[in-house]
Order: sequence, then C-alpha cells, then structure tokens
Amino acid sequence: MTDTLRDPVLLDDWHPVAISASLPAGTVVPVTLLDQPVALWRDSAGQAHAWEDRCPHRGTRLSLGCVQGDSLRCGYHGWTFNGEGRCIHIPALPALEPDKLKAQTVRYALRERHGLVWVCLGDPLARPEPPPLPESGYAALRKVWCGPYTVNSSGPRIVENFLDMAHFAFVHEGILGVEERAAVQDYIVEAFDDAEFGKGIWAKQCRAWQPQASKAASDGTMVDYTYRVTRPLTAVLTKQSGSGVREAISLNVQPLTETSCQVWIILALDDFASSDADLRQFQDTIFLQDLPILESQHPKKLPLIPGAEVSVVCDRMSLAYRAYLKQSGMRYGLLLPYADGAS
Repeated sequence: MTDTLRDPVLLDDWHPVAISASLPAGTVVPVTLLDQPVALWRDSAGQAHAWEDRCPHRGTRLSLGCVQGDSLRCGYHGWTFNGEGRCIHIPALPALEPDKLKAQTVRYALRERHGLVWVCLGDPLARPEPPPLPESGYAALRKVWCGPYTVNSSGPRIVENFLDMAHFAFVHEGILGVEERAAVQDYIVEAFDDAEFGKGIWAKQCRAWQPQASKAASDGTMVDYTYRVTRPLTAVLTKQSGSGVREAISLNVQPLTETSCQVWIILALDDFASSDADLRQFQDTIFLQDLPILESQHPKKLPLIPGAEVSVVCDRMSLAYRAYLKQSGMRYGLLLPYADGAS
C-alpha cells in the first residue's frame, strides 16, 4: 500500500491543480496529485472534469487525447468517453451500440472555488468544500492569481516557511525586513472554529517592520499580520489597517509527491493601481527568494520527531502547525516517530 493510500487526511481533502481561467473549453492537460496522474479537461459546455489519466483499454494517458464536444477521446485507439466517464464509441467496432460498451474511466470529484480548480482523489463527503477564503468575495479587494511555483520540498515545509516571520530580515532583506530590525515581537496563537473562516489555528497580533510590504508601498512601515491555517496544506496571511483587511495572501499547495509540490497563490488586495503583471512579478520575487531555502532544507519531509530540530519561542506558530498536523493524523510529507509508523 502506498503512502498516499495510507493517508486519508490528504486523500479526502481538496487540492488545487489549476487556475480556472487557464483551462478553456476544449482543453485537456495532464496534472499530478499525490503521486497520481490526472487528466484535467473542460467540455464544450464549460464543465471541468478530473479523471485518472489512464484509458481503461490499454493504459494510455487520456491527456494525450482530445476533447470532442462534451466527450474525451483517447489518442491511442480513439475510444471516446462521455462526461460521466462511460465509453460511448470504439472506432474499431463502430457497429457496437453504446449500451453494449462497458468500459468506464475513474473519475475524481472537482470543484471550482476562489478562481482555482480543486480535486479530491478520495471521499469528497469527508470535506464537502475546498478551504474557505472569504476575502476572495470582498468587493473592496481585487484578486490576482500567481504561480504555479514548483518546489522540490514537502508540502508541510512550504506551509511552515510561509508562517515564519523570523526569516524576513535575511531571506527577504530590503523588502519584507532588515537585519537591524530582525527581532520578532511576541504574538498570540489560538485554535479557532469560525463559521466564516473555517477551523484550524491562527496567529494574531503579529507585527513586522518592512521596507516594502507590498508592490504599492513606497516607505517602510510596521505591518500588522494575522496568519491562519485551515487545512494541512493551506495557509492565509492578512495585513490589516484601521479600515480592515488591506491584503490577503492565500498559499495553497498541490502535493505532486511527498517531496515535490506546486504552489498556487491567491492575492486579494486593495491595490487597484498596479497591473496584474506587476503584482505577480512582486510575488514572484518574494517566492523565488524562498525557493533555494526550501529546497536546501534537510530532511525534505517535515520532521515531527521530538528533538529532530531546535525551536525557540518565536517559532510558536510553527510549533502549533506541527502539533496541528500530528493531531490530524496526516502522514504524507512528514517524518514521524517509529511508533507512529515511520521507518
């Protein structure tokens, strides 16, 4: 049994695989999720589908085929499957009526939320919807989608880096921090269960002095942050002002394997002057500064073994995230004590 199948926490959760606008009607693309090849396609009516990327006839990748109206045709023998995944035509046996054809593809649950395409490989009823992001519905904030960024590291390592303020002054020096103001002020970490924001852990009263907190910033300022984790591989940070949320950055990890991922970022912000391209370029700059750090971390899986890494008081949110993962029962992308099944 693979590690994926032994981890229902992620198998039954929703994961981003594409930006909705990047999947036009008539398109079929290959994606990978939790070691599983998936054929992602959109029919002529605009309905998106996620299927196992394997034709049931001879195992050819369906993503090598093409969309024909509301059906997908395999590129090997031309077998054609309707939107329910049932074979409706075999060119080599054209006289066979559709009701005589028994071949069926493996279909996965799919949702389009917050401008992303989300797929669940397991039981979608375990979590009926993708992670909540109420800021995506705020009329006062514009939305921009960034990524995907490919990272040779585990999903939990990527999320933990996103929750860390102590690296601002060194990895993002001159933008999100400066060395002479590297001290991290104390902050509050709590569990939460909220009708709007979901359920998880959050950090409040986080403050950091930043030379350029955003693309629109012209001067250094003290920035008030809130972080929240609502799913094992989803985290959101918000920046506040007196009038409310100025910016929300949602980090959403697509685990390709245990130690390789793609990252999709949703920006919801009050900057209506900068172009989409400029906002993406700013976010690219920040993420690409993180990339070599993330890919250098060893081990690539996040260790939940006591004593494996040294932590200090300003790592409170990181430690809360690790405890959250351990309590969830998740295994994929983690190093666990031998008693919990790790070798």
